[in-house]
Amino acid sequence: MNRSEPTIRYKRSRFSTRLPVDRRYTSAHYWLQQREGGVWRIGLTKFATRMLGDLVEYEFSLQPGVAVELGQGIGSIEGFKAVSDIYSVASGRFNALNADLGRDITLLESDPYGQGWLYEVQGDPDPTNFDVHEYVNVLDVTIDRMLASRREGDPNA
Repeated sequence: MNRSEPTIRYKRSRFSTRLPVDRRYTSAHYWLQQREGGVWRIGLTKFATRMLGDLVEYEFSLQPGVAVELGQGIGSIEGFKAVSDIYSVASGRFNALNADLGRDITLLESDPYGQGWLYEVQGDPDPTNFDVHEYVNVLDVTIDRMLASRREGDPNA
């Protein structure tokens, strides 16, 4: 992420981040950034990478140039806390993988909104995506649910 890029500072419980204003977000904690020529660059939010834990490896199951549909499983990512499928949050043509991740997977954690992007699709983004302000609401609800779930399981609460 470019340091001069407008962001919104977010903090709740023990989680904090800066969310780029120019991105679109999904409830599954992906971000989308519109590029030239109808291309969407897509990555995981800092919240998503934190839930996965230290990232170990990832793989994609398709090559650039192939048609991709919204919601299609296109790969997986493994962290110490979880293994998760990677889904397409756009439909169209799968354009590119981030080759830099092959050399340094920690970019997903250290620069999730910049050099740590996952893939690009030329086409149409998930129509249910939303702006940064709506994503803040999603984070609030998600974190509140996690905190409530922990309290319910705590015999000292």
